[in-house]
Amino acid sequence: MLGNRINQARQSAGLSLRALAEQAGMSAMAISKYERGEITPSSQALLGLAKALGVRVEYFFRQVQVEIEGVSYRKHPELPERDKAKVMAEVRDQLERWLELESFILTPWAIPFKIPSGLPKRIENLDTLEDVADTVRKAWDLGSSPIPDLIDTLESRGIKVFVVEFDADKKFDGLSAKADSKPVVVVGKDWPGDRQRFTLAHELGHLVLQGRLAKALNEERACDRFAGAFLVPKAEVIKALGNSRTWLEPQELMLLKHEWGLSMGGWTYRAFNNGILSKPKMSELWQYFRAQGWKEREPDPQYHGEEARLFKQLVYHALAENMISESKAAELLGMSLRQLRACRNMECLDAIDQ
Repeated sequence: MLGNRINQARQSAGLSLRALAEQAGMSAMAISKYERGEITPSSQALLGLAKALGVRVEYFFRQVQVEIEGVSYRKHPELPERDKAKVMAEVRDQLERWLELESFILTPWAIPFKIPSGLPKRIENLDTLEDVADTVRKAWDLGSSPIPDLIDTLESRGIKVFVVEFDADKKFDGLSAKADSKPVVVVGKDWPGDRQRFTLAHELGHLVLQGRLAKALNEERACDRFAGAFLVPKAEVIKALGNSRTWLEPQELMLLKHEWGLSMGGWTYRAFNNGILSKPKMSELWQYFRAQGWKEREPDPQYHGEEARLFKQLVYHALAENMISESKAAELLGMSLRQLRACRNMECLDAIDQ
């Protein structure tokens, strides 16, 4: 168990045996033997490893373990194995912290994800996805307004969302998986918020549309269509843009992006998919986007990132009710005891995000 924990922390940190050995001031051979369980590290060695890996010593003795299944990387299955290992180690660590917290306090992890009722059993064309998205919104009492906190919305329905500090030279576009038979979605922490939100809505599409699509339909395209419709319902697209347009002003799209959390490019597709913008005009608009470099990165200001708040909130809840100690709270939050105490005194805004 101890060896597995050291290995997991090293992979999460993205360090080779040699790199960790240099930072911890010990030999790579010794660390390799620790990981294989051939020898047990001393207390001093554990302190050195914990410091080098950015974890508390208690991390190495965590008893909770979780099996992650059905991992699917969005768009980039060619992500190098070392990068995949780093992502999965971080996801596994966050999952274990959630499950450990649940041993002290009830969390939404216990809420089963349920497909809303009233969805068509068979979907023959992409236009039907407009109604499917509306049905999900109605079932979740979201109305037709912008969804301010999409992570909170999904987590309150039993979908666990993790935000990881990983981009791998822009090759990582998120992933979905299952842990204890419950859906998990992972997005990058440093992505623009509109990219995070579209990925989250896209992965929700996979869950909702599973087994419903006709063979002729491409599942990725269907999930993209669902994501756009879920973030901005058709009626709201028409209300904002009108029934027919020959051009969409970039500043107009920027304002809509910051109102709804859907990218400027996403808005052009919403207009095209709902017959507001013709195919030639859509092509003309995208030629302009490419010439401006907006296909790779849309102009500033970027849409603010989504934040996973619920876990932190529940840790402090458990701490307030003496369900857990300060030391356990610090371990769960991934911070030092000193940082935690500063947080409790409302003096650590930077530390809270660590």
